[in-house]
Amino acid sequence: MTIQLTAFRWVPPFAQGYVRDLRIRWALEEAGLPYEVVLVDGEALASDHHRQWQPFGQVPAYRDGEVEMFESGAIVLHIAAKSDALSPRDPAGAARVATWVLAALNSIEPHAQNLIELDDSGEAWAVDRRPQVRAKLDRRLEGLSVWLGEKDYLEGDAFTAGDLMMTAVLRELVDSGTLKAFPNLDAYRVRCEARPAFARALEGQMAAFRANAPG
Repeated sequence: MTIQLTAFRWVPPFAQGYVRDLRIRWALEEAGLPYEVVLVDGEALASDHHRQWQPFGQVPAYRDGEVEMFESGAIVLHIAAKSDALSPRDPAGAARVATWVLAALNSIEPHAQNLIELDDSGEAWAVDRRPQVRAKLDRRLEGLSVWLGEKDYLEGDAFTAGDLMMTAVLRELVDSGTLKAFPNLDAYRVRCEARPAFARALEGQMAAFRANAPG
């Protein structure tokens, strides 16, 4: 069967370009795998039918005739296992790619989300709390920055699923100005976002939002 991927029919402008089906679209575009998008709304997500596919009522969910999956990191790793464009074939290389995917999701993204949610809260206490949250994030980004150095990608010259996931996390920090303190990480993000597969994935997501914008 053709790969199927769930995505929102429409979201408010602040979320457009950041919904996590973008990560899966990007991986599929890099891998050159054809897919179709199943657009859903809140009612569909709450249905028993969808909860049998994605038990938390979220997007993305994925199926390809062999597996049904959810969680963007797991799906990207599944796609990477099918494609030389996203992961080397040798076990050691594939293990390194998996390590970077999980590092993006576990070592960087929780701290990034803490800062984003704090900035979005509008609460007075957030002003006092922000320096502590920012400091924790900066420590993680400093480690990443030192590792990356002047390399094009996390493991050298080859783009992998680890870079895809790390870029997906880093781009969420642009509006906060956080990456200005880490110019090599910002340049890395820009380099990864310049890939044609990312442009196709982003346009696919945005086209659906434009087509289904409220009257």
